[in-house]
Amino acid sequence: MNLLETLFDAQLTVFGQHILWRELIGNLFGFASAVGGLRRRVWAWPVGIVGNALLFTVFFGVAFSNPQQETLFGQAARQIFFIITSVYGWWRWQQSRRLRGADAPAISPRWATRGERLGYLLAWAAGVLVFQWVFAAVGAGWPAPRWYYWADAWIFVGSIVATFAMARGWNDFWLAWIGVDLVGVPLLLHSKFYPSAVLYVVYSFLVIYGFVVWLRASRAERPDPITEEQLA
Repeated sequence: MNLLETLFDAQLTVFGQHILWRELIGNLFGFASAVGGLRRRVWAWPVGIVGNALLFTVFFGVAFSNPQQETLFGQAARQIFFIITSVYGWWRWQQSRRLRGADAPAISPRWATRGERLGYLLAWAAGVLVFQWVFAAVGAGWPAPRWYYWADAWIFVGSIVATFAMARGWNDFWLAWIGVDLVGVPLLLHSKFYPSAVLYVVYSFLVIYGFVVWLRASRAERPDPITEEQLA
């Protein structure tokens, strides 16, 4: 047990800042998952789930110690919803790959329809309104300014929207991630979660590249003939 606790709490020091190894490793799993998503490979989902589980323990500082002595409830809660949504995406892509063939990409990307886009944008806006109030009511464990809860809610809801859109194979999910990163990087830097902030910056370049790749694929490939009835 002592060995496990030692490994769990292991840190490295960079420029005088203490960083948990599990924050670094969790983010590397997240980056690997993003690469798998870009390539439309089913393994992207279970790899991402491992990273989400590790990062939950990092951001939920009220229960798991971290060098920052802070809890980012929105960041922690979104790891749970990441796992839930990723289970759905894992199942959907796996079923799709079985119908398309093992050597083919799991899905053919496309743009969300007007109705689908309106739906997720309304859900994003409504979710931010609700969760900024929830997060403020729970508190951050420190005297956080009001903008903090709005930023945390934006990241939380936007991440869920982006992950769901990825599971559906919509090009829109890359744009949703850009919107999340624009708020996520400054918040993580402010909260001194430096490995996560650096990965978000690197991830932003991957997101732009992934968007271009999926956009080209959506133009070159035929629309996915697989229906919801076939996936059921």
